[in-house]
Amino acid sequence: MQRDIIEAIKKYETIYIYRHEKPDPDAIGSQTGLSALIAHNYPEKKVVLKGEEEPSLAFLTDEAAVEQRADDIHDSLVIVCDTANRERIDGDGWDQGDQLIKIDHHPEVDQYGTIMWVEPAASSTCEMIIDLGLIAQKEYGWKWTQHAARLLYAGIIGDTGRFQYPNTTPKTLRLAAEMLEYQFDTTELFTLFYENSEALVRLKGKVLQEFTLTDNGVGIMYLTKDMLLEYGISVSESAALINAFSNIQGLKAWVFFVEEDNGGYRVRLRSKGIVINEIAANHGGGGHTLAAGAKAGDLEETKEIISELEKICEDSSE
Repeated sequence: MQRDIIEAIKKYETIYIYRHEKPDPDAIGSQTGLSALIAHNYPEKKVVLKGEEEPSLAFLTDEAAVEQRADDIHDSLVIVCDTANRERIDGDGWDQGDQLIKIDHHPEVDQYGTIMWVEPAASSTCEMIIDLGLIAQKEYGWKWTQHAARLLYAGIIGDTGRFQYPNTTPKTLRLAAEMLEYQFDTTELFTLFYENSEALVRLKGKVLQEFTLTDNGVGIMYLTKDMLLEYGISVSESAALINAFSNIQGLKAWVFFVEEDNGGYRVRLRSKGIVINEIAANHGGGGHTLAAGAKAGDLEETKEIISELEKICEDSSE
């Protein structure tokens, strides 16, 4: 599979790389990391990155690739990173290329592409891109750069929670170690990842005061539009609060409902062991067994999600 992808990269002069909407470090890291590898090893090729910018992750933006523009996608290779289903691909035109490749580590929910490389056992899509790059280095003579290594390492850090989550495997650590051979500044990277504004820290204090913990071990927090406006925090920035009370004794699973301008809610789900991505799938989302996201159209739907969480947490005690 990896060799088929490398051969496709070699074949096309123009390559579009997409990732999912509302990106996290793995989505941007895999997109920009792959772009950096291609640009370094095939400087004559055009690489175009698609998707709206995420200011909080600007330190993972590959500016060189963003600035390039291709004339026509129809004769191009399209690669979609870290996106389980077509509805979440950020940017139009992804289905208009000459060939489509899917690279993803989420459970398979939507088959698309002429090549579909899906590895749910991988910690992250960045882990998969490192694997691809190392094969290309050994068999095709690709060269690594410090820049590409930093981007891909960052994506692994994001999706494993600094190697704390159970998706961290021996392979994850070995591939991360390969990237550390390129001696980028990890202290700076961790600072950029986890340094929060004063406003976000103060909002975290409010979350710790106001979240609800039910008898079944479900943690619940609503972040309203007024609350975000009061603290000057965007919906995307509020993602940094998802684990604010994750170490509370008795907590089994938790959910953040973040109110959006259209009156709906962005739903962030997490668990300490209970499978929650099925709940996310019931509400227009998806993700991993212990970390997933969804959408709620109104307050009533948020209550439905809470009821579903309560049920699976209650059943887990039996």
